[in-house]
Amino acid sequence: MTALKDILARQISATGPITLAEYMTQCLLHPAHGYYTTRDPLGADGDFTTAPEISQMFGELIGLCLAQSWLDQGAASRFTLAEIGPGRGTLMADILRATRSVPGFHDAADLHLVEASPTLQASQAQRLSAFTPKWHDTIAALPDAPLFLVANEFFDALPVRQFTRDAKGWRETMVAWQGDSLVAGLSDPAPIEALDHRLDDTTEGEAVELCAPAAPITAEIADRIAAHGGAALFFDYGGWHSRGDTFQALEAHTPVDPFANPGQADLTAHVDFEAIAKAATATSHSQLIAQGVFLERLGITARAQSLANALSGPALESHIAAHRRLTHPEEMGSLFKTLALFPKGAPPPPGYDL
Repeated sequence: MTALKDILARQISATGPITLAEYMTQCLLHPAHGYYTTRDPLGADGDFTTAPEISQMFGELIGLCLAQSWLDQGAASRFTLAEIGPGRGTLMADILRATRSVPGFHDAADLHLVEASPTLQASQAQRLSAFTPKWHDTIAALPDAPLFLVANEFFDALPVRQFTRDAKGWRETMVAWQGDSLVAGLSDPAPIEALDHRLDDTTEGEAVELCAPAAPITAEIADRIAAHGGAALFFDYGGWHSRGDTFQALEAHTPVDPFANPGQADLTAHVDFEAIAKAATATSHSQLIAQGVFLERLGITARAQSLANALSGPALESHIAAHRRLTHPEEMGSLFKTLALFPKGAPPPPGYDL
């Protein structure tokens, strides 16, 4: 039994079943035994791989997208360049490398990272030390300045509550202790005001997920962009409308039982981009775009061909596979989506043209 499993067993035995959101929060962020607070989860030796770890092209194109948006909005003399959930710092390192030839961009940028994991902060410091990053626990701590922000696979790790449609209302997924195991079950049916609008498009037995933290985080970002200018680019897997049970766990790049070893596996759920867009009332938002389409609009194939000219053998094969993985509809190209926020009246960032 893991240390966190023992803690959860004693808690549930004393006070009763907990929501899926509370379970996710404990598993991912427990200060002593949480998944993100105790390890580097990325790469071949970790549990999952993100787009920046697959190829430098992903971050390069995002960097140029942000730089062009900065130019389109007047090239502010000081601005905040921020990433929330920056992993090892790979994406930001690629963004900064790609933008070093954009006149004035680096001189104007103040680098800020929103990161909860001490382990990952150490990796970020190693990669980004030349840019003197500043770390924060929350977005609210960012400076009051034009904000150009990226979030890649951030929202999918936020805790969700899950509800199943019932003839008498909604039954919430709860985590209980049974015998010597953590198990998922359903609460008694009850009306859920936040899901009243879903009674028209769901049938009995269907699941819907709500991510309570996503709306205030999005609203905070949107309010800052509305007040000072900037843009936010979100990349994640999900869709426009929450439907179905998407809660999952990965360990060593393999799906596992999310309740078997709490704190040892990555827990995620698909992102409801519709809820994110609705929370961004202070700004405009783009249409939801497949990641592959977005990258192709920005010229990833031409960039891939340019890089391929210097490669051969296994390195070339790996490069070709990386391009396919990022863009092909059967891989990350369609599963992952992207949405941009930008000031009302301002042009959308490149690739997000309405």
